[in-house]
Amino acid sequence: MVTQGSDTVTRVKIVVRVKLLPEADQAAALCSTLRTVNEAACWVSGVAFERGVPREHELRRHTYTELKARGLGAQVAQHVIKKTRDAYTALKANIRAGNLGRPGSKRRVKAESKPITFRPEAAQPYDDRCLSWQYDAGTVSIWTTAGRLRSVRFVCSPDALKMLREHRKGESDLVERDGVFYLAAVCDIPEADQYEPSGFIGVDLGIVNIATTSTGYRVAGRGLNRYRKRQLALRKKLQAKGTKSAKRLLKKRSRKEARHTADVNHVVSKTIVTTAERTGSGIALEDLTGIRSRVRLRKDQRTSLHSWGFHQLAAFVEYKARRAGVPLVYVDPAYTSQQCSECGYIDRKNRVDQATFACRSCGALTHADDNASHNIRRKGETAWTAGRESRAPAIP
Repeated sequence: MVTQGSDTVTRVKIVVRVKLLPEADQAAALCSTLRTVNEAACWVSGVAFERGVPREHELRRHTYTELKARGLGAQVAQHVIKKTRDAYTALKANIRAGNLGRPGSKRRVKAESKPITFRPEAAQPYDDRCLSWQYDAGTVSIWTTAGRLRSVRFVCSPDALKMLREHRKGESDLVERDGVFYLAAVCDIPEADQYEPSGFIGVDLGIVNIATTSTGYRVAGRGLNRYRKRQLALRKKLQAKGTKSAKRLLKKRSRKEARHTADVNHVVSKTIVTTAERTGSGIALEDLTGIRSRVRLRKDQRTSLHSWGFHQLAAFVEYKARRAGVPLVYVDPAYTSQQCSECGYIDRKNRVDQATFACRSCGALTHADDNASHNIRRKGETAWTAGRESRAPAIP
């Protein structure tokens, strides 16, 4: 949130990724730079681990001089220290959230018992002192261990270039993927003014159906689930081989699956937000935080649950809604699949099977996900009415 004068302007951070097209000598310098800074980050991480992960200022006292001696510039050395300290902050947050298991679990003990390490091609942040953009020429000037590289070409879509020109602000990360270099730049975009919704669209998120809305829009997860099953079978074969080439292919397939899932979620979220904007409606989503730890499933169902990208889909809907000024609320998902949207009767037996909802009170028969989306819509309207500012005149 950015404050300007007496006005408060809320902004959305969007990451724009551009592809670099360096010459052969420039690519070698960029590759050497990433390996040097990440080797230095591993050393800083070891120092931090030995000293109990001190604060960034104290860690700087123990490492800055050595980093300068290794040939890093002043700003780059600061970024290496900050990157390392941020990695430990993220680890601590994951442990606190239970993402690495319970105290004493094998995975958590492993994470806590040794320093964090960085891959040779891990991302390195750059600020405006180390990196400058020439938008008209389509080039960047960037610091490397071999000196400043000028006129390194980049390519991106016209929309991405426009966003960089108008909204780029803050750091950009240099990333290498399979020998190709990218810059991920942060763009700070003002949110659109939020309108008063005429109603709400309830969105039920699921595995069999990725999303079902109260307007009748339904996205079957059949294709995505089949794709994931094929990837799972391939992963098992590659893991059984255990060769270097198999492990390299595993990483490649993993990134490909993540891109495919993200693309599907982008399409679904854009459709939901566009519909809400066109009809002047708000969006109601279920708050599914912690569902993986709450739900008990058979062993053969766990893979589907843990590969379910509901959080990413909700995040895409949220940021697209903020950019468009569409009101969005999160509601409690309790009983949305057991309650009849017609009469309000709640009974676990109302849910006949995965797809069928039959109310044992009023006899209403409908698709289970449609019924849940209408319950979420009603909860969203109630939450919006309870949370918005009072329109009553002030008492004199």
